[in-house]
Amino acid sequence: MVTENFAAKAFEKHSDMVYRLAFARVKNKSDADDILQEVFLRYLKNGEATDAEHEKALLIRITINCTKSLFKRLNRLKTEELYETIPAPENTSFKTLEAVLKLPVKYRTAVHLHYYCGFGIEEIAEITSTKASTVKSHLFRARKLLKEELEGVEF
Repeated sequence: MVTENFAAKAFEKHSDMVYRLAFARVKNKSDADDILQEVFLRYLKNGEATDAEHEKALLIRITINCTKSLFKRLNRLKTEELYETIPAPENTSFKTLEAVLKLPVKYRTAVHLHYYCGFGIEEIAEITSTKASTVKSHLFRARKLLKEELEGVEF
């Protein structure tokens, strides 16, 4: 069992990464906030990290599991999503983020872990419990979809 002080340090160090991954997967601020809280509650209750890299991988794994649980709950509820439209300034980094968020979950996760968190293909495969070839396929297909989506956007 992790001590509260140790979990607080982990929160300070990794909360931004956990939140970004959760948001990339669920595309909803309030759900990402809930997942962030759930991840660190689970980590406080059950987490046993041996070193910094293991701690980061463990938090990513817990985040992915929490988002999967959320998706299962939402599928059982059969609800319609409510979208809020908030005007945002036109800029290319926002367009890129918007294009990434339009990707299917499996592609978004691979893109986020590879490009935003800096993990290699083998590490992503281990974290997501998939084969390295599957991760490569997800990244390849995601890049293809992003290229189609961002065709004509000036950077």
